[in-house]
Amino acid sequence: MYSKELTKGTLQPIILKLLSQHEKMYGYEITQKVKDLTKGKIDISEGALYPILHKLENNKVLKTEKVYIGKRVRKYYSVTKSGKQVIADQTNQINDFIKTLSLIFNPKPTLK
Repeated sequence: MYSKELTKGTLQPIILKLLSQHEKMYGYEITQKVKDLTKGKIDISEGALYPILHKLENNKVLKTEKVYIGKRVRKYYSVTKSGKQVIADQTNQINDFIKTLSLIFNPKPTLK
């Protein structure tokens, strides 16, 4: 599992990308999907997840829908129309960041 310091800056783009690939998801489902896709290397805690989801909801990137399951309420998150552009921008930015990191961590050998 990666350290929280290493993953902290990537959690929002990860969550947004995942939500863009599904019609709607609830919090626990998001954490489990990330864990499954990364084979347990990225584990998003509830303490990290919900502040990000609430911020994105307040910024109109995500919308919510409450579904009652018996006596419990499950809050589903989905991407708004304006949120789709935010996801595209963040996806481009994170991909560029990964390329930039590879210049440092995987430099091409120089010809001598």
